[in-house]
Amino acid sequence: MRKIILSIIGILLIIVSFFFAKKLIDNKNKPKPVKEKVVKTVFIDTVVNRTVKIVIPANGSLVAKRRIELYAEVQGVFKPSKTLFKPGQKYNKGQALIRIDAAEYYASVQSSKSNLYNAVAAIMPDVRLDFPEVFQKWQTYLNSFDLNKTTPELPKITSEKENYFITGRGIVSSYYNVKNLEQRLYKYNITAPFSGILTQALVTEGSLIRNGQKLGEYIDPSIYEMEVALSKTYARLLKVGETVKLTNLDKTETYTGKVSRVNGSIDATTQTITAYIDVKHDALKEGMYLEAYLNAKEEHNVIEIDRNLLSESKEIFIVRDSVLDVISAKPVYFSETKVVLKNVPNGTVILKKPVPGAYAGMLVKPFGKSIKNAIK
Repeated sequence: MRKIILSIIGILLIIVSFFFAKKLIDNKNKPKPVKEKVVKTVFIDTVVNRTVKIVIPANGSLVAKRRIELYAEVQGVFKPSKTLFKPGQKYNKGQALIRIDAAEYYASVQSSKSNLYNAVAAIMPDVRLDFPEVFQKWQTYLNSFDLNKTTPELPKITSEKENYFITGRGIVSSYYNVKNLEQRLYKYNITAPFSGILTQALVTEGSLIRNGQKLGEYIDPSIYEMEVALSKTYARLLKVGETVKLTNLDKTETYTGKVSRVNGSIDATTQTITAYIDVKHDALKEGMYLEAYLNAKEEHNVIEIDRNLLSESKEIFIVRDSVLDVISAKPVYFSETKVVLKNVPNGTVILKKPVPGAYAGMLVKPFGKSIKNAIK
Protein backbone atom coordinates (compact mmCIF):
# COMPACT_ATOMS: atom_id res chain seq x y z
CA MET A 1 0.00 0.00 0.00
CA ARG A 2 2.80 2.36 0.88
CA LYS A 3 4.56 1.70 -2.40
CA ILE A 4 1.37 2.49 -4.34
CA ILE A 5 0.97 5.89 -2.59
CA LEU A 6 4.60 6.82 -3.23
CA SER A 7 4.23 5.85 -6.88
CA ILE A 8 1.15 8.06 -7.29
CA ILE A 9 2.91 11.04 -5.63
CA GLY A 10 5.93 10.57 -7.92
CA ILE A 11 3.74 10.50 -11.01
CA LEU A 12 1.96 13.70 -9.89
CA LEU A 13 5.30 15.46 -9.32
CA ILE A 14 6.45 14.50 -12.81
CA ILE A 15 3.23 15.84 -14.35
CA VAL A 16 3.45 19.14 -12.39
CA SER A 17 7.12 19.55 -13.32
CA PHE A 18 6.28 19.00 -16.99
CA PHE A 19 3.63 21.71 -17.06
CA PHE A 20 5.81 24.15 -15.08
CA ALA A 21 8.74 23.66 -17.48
CA LYS A 22 6.45 24.16 -20.44
CA LYS A 23 5.19 27.44 -19.00
CA LEU A 24 8.72 28.70 -18.46
CA ILE A 25 9.62 27.87 -22.06
CA ASP A 26 6.53 29.67 -23.36
CA ASN A 27 7.30 32.82 -21.30
CA LYS A 28 10.89 32.87 -22.54
CA ASN A 29 9.88 32.93 -26.17
CA LYS A 30 7.24 35.63 -25.61
CA PRO A 31 8.40 39.00 -27.16
CA LYS A 32 9.17 41.80 -24.73
CA PRO A 33 6.83 44.85 -24.82
CA VAL A 34 8.28 47.80 -26.72
CA LYS A 35 8.33 51.03 -24.70
CA GLU A 36 6.55 53.88 -26.36
CA LYS A 37 8.87 56.76 -27.23
CA VAL A 38 8.04 59.99 -25.37
CA VAL A 39 8.16 63.12 -27.55
CA LYS A 40 8.38 66.28 -25.45
CA THR A 41 6.60 69.44 -26.49
CA VAL A 42 8.97 72.43 -26.68
CA PHE A 43 8.68 76.16 -27.25
CA ILE A 44 10.73 77.32 -30.21
CA ASP A 45 11.83 80.60 -31.74
CA THR A 46 13.35 81.57 -35.08
CA VAL A 47 16.63 83.50 -35.01
CA VAL A 48 16.56 87.02 -36.45
CA ASN A 49 19.85 88.83 -35.83
CA ARG A 50 19.48 92.48 -34.92
CA THR A 51 21.18 95.37 -33.12
CA VAL A 52 21.04 95.15 -29.33
CA LYS A 53 21.91 97.99 -26.95
CA ILE A 54 24.17 96.83 -24.16
CA VAL A 55 22.67 98.20 -20.94
CA ILE A 56 24.79 97.86 -17.80
CA PRO A 57 22.77 97.71 -14.56
CA ALA A 58 24.22 99.29 -11.42
CA ASN A 59 22.94 100.70 -8.16
CA GLY A 60 23.93 103.12 -5.46
CA SER A 61 22.71 105.81 -3.09
CA LEU A 62 22.42 109.53 -3.73
CA VAL A 63 24.80 112.05 -2.21
CA ALA A 64 24.56 115.82 -2.60
CA LYS A 65 27.15 116.93 -5.13
CA ARG A 66 27.78 120.13 -3.18
CA ARG A 67 28.06 119.52 0.54
CA ILE A 68 30.14 120.99 3.32
CA GLU A 69 30.85 120.03 6.90
CA LEU A 70 30.71 123.01 9.22
CA TYR A 71 33.58 123.37 11.72
CA ALA A 72 34.39 126.14 14.16
CA GLU A 73 37.79 127.83 13.84
CA VAL A 74 37.23 130.07 16.86
CA GLN A 75 35.78 129.75 20.32
CA GLY A 76 32.75 131.49 21.76
CA VAL A 77 29.05 131.33 22.60
CA PHE A 78 26.55 130.58 19.83
CA LYS A 79 24.43 133.73 19.49
CA PRO A 80 20.67 133.30 18.88
CA SER A 81 19.23 134.50 15.57
CA LYS A 82 15.87 134.71 13.81
CA THR A 83 16.57 131.53 11.83
CA LEU A 84 16.88 128.45 14.01
CA PHE A 85 19.93 126.27 13.42
CA LYS A 86 17.99 123.03 12.93
CA PRO A 87 18.05 120.15 10.40
CA GLY A 88 15.84 120.90 7.42
CA GLN A 89 16.30 124.66 7.70
CA LYS A 90 16.85 126.35 4.33
CA TYR A 91 19.32 129.18 3.79
CA ASN A 92 20.08 131.51 0.91
CA LYS A 93 23.56 132.18 -0.35
CA GLY A 94 25.36 134.63 1.96
CA GLN A 95 22.86 134.21 4.80
CA ALA A 96 24.38 133.71 8.24
CA LEU A 97 24.35 130.11 9.44
CA ILE A 98 26.04 130.63 12.81
CA ARG A 99 27.03 133.78 14.71
CA ILE A 100 29.52 133.35 17.53
CA ASP A 101 29.84 136.07 20.17
CA ALA A 102 32.97 138.04 19.22
CA ALA A 103 32.61 141.10 21.46
CA GLU A 104 35.88 140.51 23.32
CA TYR A 105 37.84 139.67 20.20
CA TYR A 106 36.33 142.63 18.32
CA ALA A 107 37.63 144.96 21.03
CA SER A 108 41.18 143.61 20.56
CA VAL A 109 40.89 144.11 16.79
CA GLN A 110 39.79 147.69 17.27
CA SER A 111 42.68 148.26 19.64
CA SER A 112 45.17 147.01 17.05
CA LYS A 113 43.58 149.18 14.35
CA SER A 114 43.83 152.19 16.64
CA ASN A 115 47.52 151.46 17.27
CA LEU A 116 48.13 151.31 13.50
CA TYR A 117 46.33 154.62 13.01
CA ASN A 118 48.39 156.23 15.77
CA ALA A 119 51.61 154.84 14.29
CA VAL A 120 50.82 156.35 10.87
CA ALA A 121 49.81 159.66 12.42
CA ALA A 122 53.06 159.76 14.41
CA ILE A 123 55.26 159.62 11.30
CA MET A 124 53.41 162.32 9.35
CA PRO A 125 55.58 165.27 10.59
CA ASP A 126 58.75 163.42 9.60
CA VAL A 127 57.23 162.47 6.23
CA ARG A 128 56.37 166.16 5.56
CA LEU A 129 59.99 167.18 6.20
CA ASP A 130 61.97 164.24 4.75
CA PHE A 131 59.62 162.95 2.01
CA PRO A 132 57.40 165.84 0.93
CA GLU A 133 56.72 164.14 -2.44
CA VAL A 134 54.86 161.25 -0.73
CA PHE A 135 53.26 163.22 2.08
CA GLN A 136 49.95 163.67 0.27
CA LYS A 137 49.33 159.95 -0.37
CA TRP A 138 49.96 159.11 3.30
CA GLN A 139 47.73 162.01 4.36
CA THR A 140 44.99 160.66 2.07
CA TYR A 141 45.41 157.20 3.59
CA LEU A 142 45.11 158.62 7.09
CA ASN A 143 41.96 160.52 6.14
CA SER A 144 40.35 157.37 4.70
CA PHE A 145 41.09 155.32 7.81
CA ASP A 146 37.82 154.38 9.57
CA LEU A 147 37.91 152.21 12.70
CA ASN A 148 34.42 150.87 11.93
CA LYS A 149 35.42 149.63 8.49
CA THR A 150 37.97 147.23 7.10
CA THR A 151 41.51 148.56 7.30
CA PRO A 152 42.45 150.10 3.93
CA GLU A 153 45.51 148.86 2.07
CA LEU A 154 48.74 150.74 2.71
CA PRO A 155 49.85 153.20 0.03
CA LYS A 156 52.27 151.80 -2.51
CA ILE A 157 55.88 152.49 -1.51
CA THR A 158 57.77 153.98 -4.48
CA SER A 159 61.34 154.40 -3.26
CA GLU A 160 63.91 152.49 -1.25
CA LYS A 161 64.35 155.32 1.29
CA GLU A 162 60.60 155.49 1.86
CA ASN A 163 60.53 151.70 2.31
CA TYR A 164 63.27 151.81 4.97
CA PHE A 165 61.57 154.67 6.76
CA ILE A 166 58.06 153.13 6.82
CA THR A 167 59.30 149.63 7.66
CA GLY A 168 61.61 150.94 10.37
CA ARG A 169 58.68 152.55 12.14
CA GLY A 170 56.85 149.21 12.28
CA ILE A 171 54.00 150.41 10.06
CA VAL A 172 54.05 147.40 7.71
CA SER A 173 54.18 144.80 10.47
CA SER A 174 51.36 146.55 12.35
CA TYR A 175 49.26 146.63 9.19
CA TYR A 176 49.58 142.89 8.52
CA ASN A 177 48.94 142.13 12.18
CA VAL A 178 45.66 144.05 11.95
CA LYS A 179 44.72 142.29 8.69
CA ASN A 180 45.37 138.93 10.34
CA LEU A 181 43.10 139.82 13.24
CA GLU A 182 40.39 141.02 10.85
CA GLN A 183 40.51 137.75 8.92
CA ARG A 184 40.06 135.80 12.12
CA LEU A 185 37.19 138.08 13.13
CA TYR A 186 35.31 137.01 9.97
CA LYS A 187 35.39 133.41 11.23
CA TYR A 188 33.03 134.32 14.07
CA ASN A 189 30.26 134.51 11.45
CA ILE A 190 29.72 131.44 9.27
CA THR A 191 27.65 132.21 6.17
CA ALA A 192 26.07 129.94 3.57
CA PRO A 193 28.41 129.53 0.57
CA PHE A 194 25.42 128.60 -1.61
CA SER A 195 21.66 128.27 -1.29
CA GLY A 196 20.87 124.98 0.39
CA ILE A 197 19.53 123.13 3.39
CA LEU A 198 20.97 122.11 6.74
CA THR A 199 20.99 118.32 7.12
CA GLN A 200 22.75 117.99 10.47
CA ALA A 201 22.96 120.34 13.47
CA LEU A 202 25.23 119.41 16.36
CA VAL A 203 24.99 122.64 18.38
CA THR A 204 22.18 124.85 19.60
CA GLU A 205 21.87 128.56 20.39
CA GLY A 206 23.58 129.51 23.61
CA SER A 207 26.01 126.57 23.67
CA LEU A 208 29.75 127.10 23.97
CA ILE A 209 31.53 126.40 20.72
CA ARG A 210 35.16 125.29 20.83
CA ASN A 211 37.86 125.60 18.24
CA GLY A 212 37.79 122.61 15.87
CA GLN A 213 34.31 121.47 16.92
CA LYS A 214 32.01 120.09 14.21
CA LEU A 215 28.82 122.13 13.98
CA GLY A 216 26.78 120.35 11.31
CA GLU A 217 26.42 119.53 7.62
CA TYR A 218 25.05 121.66 4.81
CA ILE A 219 24.10 120.55 1.28
CA ASP A 220 22.77 121.88 -2.01
CA PRO A 221 19.56 119.87 -2.69
CA SER A 222 19.28 120.95 -6.33
CA ILE A 223 21.71 118.34 -7.71
CA TYR A 224 22.74 114.90 -6.49
CA GLU A 225 25.44 112.45 -7.42
CA MET A 226 25.36 108.66 -7.41
CA GLU A 227 28.52 106.58 -7.28
CA VAL A 228 28.35 103.18 -8.99
CA ALA A 229 30.99 100.45 -9.26
CA LEU A 230 31.17 98.56 -12.54
CA SER A 231 33.29 95.67 -13.74
CA LYS A 232 36.58 96.64 -15.37
CA THR A 233 35.26 94.96 -18.54
CA TYR A 234 33.14 98.03 -19.17
CA ALA A 235 35.89 100.58 -18.52
CA ARG A 236 36.36 101.40 -22.19
CA LEU A 237 32.61 101.53 -22.80
CA LEU A 238 31.77 104.26 -20.28
CA LYS A 239 31.54 107.76 -21.73
CA VAL A 240 31.25 111.07 -19.89
CA GLY A 241 28.02 112.81 -20.82
CA GLU A 242 26.16 109.56 -21.52
CA THR A 243 22.46 109.68 -20.53
CA VAL A 244 21.49 107.23 -17.81
CA LYS A 245 18.05 105.92 -16.85
CA LEU A 246 17.45 105.74 -13.10
CA THR A 247 14.61 104.09 -11.20
CA ASN A 248 13.69 103.57 -7.57
CA LEU A 249 13.63 100.09 -6.08
CA ASP A 250 9.88 99.74 -6.61
CA LYS A 251 10.22 100.70 -10.31
CA THR A 252 7.47 103.28 -9.81
CA GLU A 253 9.54 106.39 -10.51
CA THR A 254 11.96 107.06 -13.37
CA TYR A 255 14.64 109.75 -13.49
CA THR A 256 17.23 110.82 -16.04
CA GLY A 257 20.86 111.26 -15.10
CA LYS A 258 24.16 111.88 -16.85
CA VAL A 259 27.63 110.39 -16.39
CA SER A 260 29.70 113.29 -15.05
CA ARG A 261 32.99 111.55 -14.22
CA VAL A 262 34.70 108.19 -14.61
CA ASN A 263 37.53 107.25 -12.30
CA GLY A 264 40.86 106.86 -14.05
CA SER A 265 41.96 103.89 -11.94
CA ILE A 266 40.56 100.43 -11.23
CA ASP A 267 40.10 99.22 -7.67
CA ALA A 268 42.79 96.59 -7.13
CA THR A 269 40.70 94.67 -4.60
CA THR A 270 37.37 94.41 -6.41
CA GLN A 271 38.59 94.97 -9.99
CA THR A 272 35.85 97.53 -10.54
CA ILE A 273 35.82 101.02 -11.94
CA THR A 274 33.82 103.85 -10.39
CA ALA A 275 31.50 106.10 -12.38
CA TYR A 276 29.61 109.13 -11.06
CA ILE A 277 26.12 110.03 -12.26
CA ASP A 278 24.54 113.47 -11.83
CA VAL A 279 20.77 113.65 -11.41
CA LYS A 280 18.36 116.50 -10.71
CA HIS A 281 14.79 116.17 -9.51
CA ASP A 282 12.67 117.86 -6.84
CA ALA A 283 11.51 114.50 -5.46
CA LEU A 284 15.02 113.21 -4.79
CA LYS A 285 16.60 113.21 -1.34
CA GLU A 286 20.09 112.46 -0.13
CA GLY A 287 20.50 108.82 0.81
CA MET A 288 17.87 107.48 -1.63
CA TYR A 289 18.82 104.16 -3.21
CA LEU A 290 18.43 104.03 -6.99
CA GLU A 291 19.12 101.61 -9.80
CA ALA A 292 20.91 102.86 -12.90
CA TYR A 293 20.97 101.49 -16.43
CA LEU A 294 23.95 102.70 -18.44
CA ASN A 295 23.89 102.46 -22.24
CA ALA A 296 27.39 101.15 -22.86
CA LYS A 297 27.37 100.42 -26.61
CA GLU A 298 25.47 98.73 -29.44
CA GLU A 299 26.20 95.19 -30.68
CA HIS A 300 25.22 94.41 -34.27
CA ASN A 301 24.08 91.07 -35.74
CA VAL A 302 23.33 89.48 -32.37
CA ILE A 303 20.42 87.85 -30.54
CA GLU A 304 19.37 88.08 -26.91
CA ILE A 305 18.14 84.97 -25.06
CA ASP A 306 17.73 83.73 -21.51
CA ARG A 307 20.99 82.83 -19.78
CA ASN A 308 19.77 79.34 -18.87
CA LEU A 309 19.53 78.47 -22.58
CA LEU A 310 23.32 78.73 -22.95
CA SER A 311 25.34 75.77 -21.65
CA GLU A 312 28.64 75.99 -19.81
CA SER A 313 30.36 74.87 -23.03
CA LYS A 314 28.87 77.94 -24.77
CA GLU A 315 26.40 75.92 -26.85
CA ILE A 316 22.67 76.29 -27.47
CA PHE A 317 20.04 73.76 -28.53
CA ILE A 318 18.49 74.00 -31.98
CA VAL A 319 15.67 71.98 -33.57
CA ARG A 320 16.26 70.08 -36.83
CA ASP A 321 13.52 67.85 -38.21
CA SER A 322 11.92 67.38 -34.77
CA VAL A 323 15.27 66.43 -33.24
CA LEU A 324 17.39 68.47 -30.84
CA ASP A 325 20.94 69.39 -31.85
CA VAL A 326 23.56 71.78 -30.48
CA ILE A 327 25.62 74.56 -32.08
CA SER A 328 28.35 76.84 -30.70
CA ALA A 329 27.66 80.51 -30.06
CA LYS A 330 29.81 83.47 -29.01
CA PRO A 331 28.52 85.31 -25.93
CA VAL A 332 29.39 89.03 -25.98
CA TYR A 333 27.52 90.23 -22.89
CA PHE A 334 25.89 88.71 -19.81
CA SER A 335 23.23 90.40 -17.69
CA GLU A 336 21.49 88.94 -14.67
CA THR A 337 18.91 87.09 -16.78
CA LYS A 338 19.92 87.53 -20.43
CA VAL A 339 22.89 86.79 -22.67
CA VAL A 340 23.76 88.42 -26.00
CA LEU A 341 25.09 85.95 -28.61
CA LYS A 342 26.87 86.20 -31.93
CA ASN A 343 27.46 83.65 -34.71
CA VAL A 344 23.92 82.25 -34.69
CA PRO A 345 22.67 82.14 -38.33
CA ASN A 346 19.40 83.79 -39.25
CA GLY A 347 16.51 81.37 -39.58
CA THR A 348 17.91 78.89 -37.09
CA VAL A 349 15.17 77.36 -34.94
CA ILE A 350 16.21 77.46 -31.29
CA LEU A 351 14.56 76.63 -28.00
CA LYS A 352 12.68 79.50 -26.43
CA LYS A 353 12.48 77.84 -23.01
CA PRO A 354 14.81 75.25 -21.46
CA VAL A 355 13.82 71.58 -21.60
CA PRO A 356 14.69 69.43 -18.55
CA GLY A 357 17.00 66.56 -19.47
CA ALA A 358 17.54 67.80 -23.02
CA TYR A 359 20.25 66.14 -25.11
CA ALA A 360 21.39 66.10 -28.72
CA GLY A 361 19.23 63.64 -30.69
CA MET A 362 16.20 63.99 -28.45
CA LEU A 363 12.82 63.86 -30.25
CA VAL A 364 10.70 66.96 -29.68
CA LYS A 365 7.45 68.44 -30.90
CA PRO A 366 7.17 72.24 -31.32
CA PHE A 367 4.30 73.82 -29.45
CA GLY A 368 1.59 75.23 -31.66
CA LYS A 369 3.43 74.96 -35.01
CA SER A 370 5.61 72.64 -36.95
CA ILE A 371 9.32 72.94 -37.62
CA LYS A 372 8.59 73.61 -41.27
CA ASN A 373 6.38 76.58 -40.44
CA ALA A 374 8.89 77.86 -37.88
CA ILE A 375 11.69 77.96 -40.46
CA LYS A 376 9.47 79.83 -42.91
